[in-house]
Amino acid sequence: MTHVEKQSASAGLGGAHAADADAPRPWVLAVPSAILGLVTVLVGLDVASDARAGGSPGHIALEVAIMAVALGGAVALWAQLALARRRTRALQRDLVRAEADLARFRAESQEHLRGLAAAIDHQFDRWGLSAAEREVALLLLKGLAHKDVADLRRTSERTVRQQALAVYRKAGLAGRAELSAFFLEDLLQPAAPARADARPAGGETR
Repeated sequence: MTHVEKQSASAGLGGAHAADADAPRPWVLAVPSAILGLVTVLVGLDVASDARAGGSPGHIALEVAIMAVALGGAVALWAQLALARRRTRALQRDLVRAEADLARFRAESQEHLRGLAAAIDHQFDRWGLSAAEREVALLLLKGLAHKDVADLRRTSERTVRQQALAVYRKAGLAGRAELSAFFLEDLLQPAAPARADARPAGGETR
């Protein structure tokens, strides 16, 4: 997976989480829709009872209107609930796909990192670095300052500086920048341009 694909997978993963957070929870819709459904049933029973008892038309009409509003609200909420469930299933599929892409990228990255670590270790052998110098060189490649390296190794900053100078001397490098460039130069090479197999029409070789 390329760096762009990694960003796409991470963006898809983050987007799925964000969209899932924005999506309404099913219970938020189910509870009021169930209440409205119960109101519809109760009002309907009351309308039927009033009709049998000969209730006034105005009162019955009001109850019918209330029942219609409650029924309409329940139907609307149930429709939103169904939509929310479909969206949740779609988001779960997207999340699984994004997590699979990210896991694949991590696996591929680990392979590349292991290869890079082996190459760095081999180069340290060529330079004849001691164990302490190797550790200091690796920490410097990670971007740590001399003070941070000293804290991690529980030694003095002066010792770290001396070890760093020994690394640069054995490697024939001027300093930290050249040490980083030594290993990063090949990684940051631009892609080779595609070779044109066909010559331009009417062109002549020189």
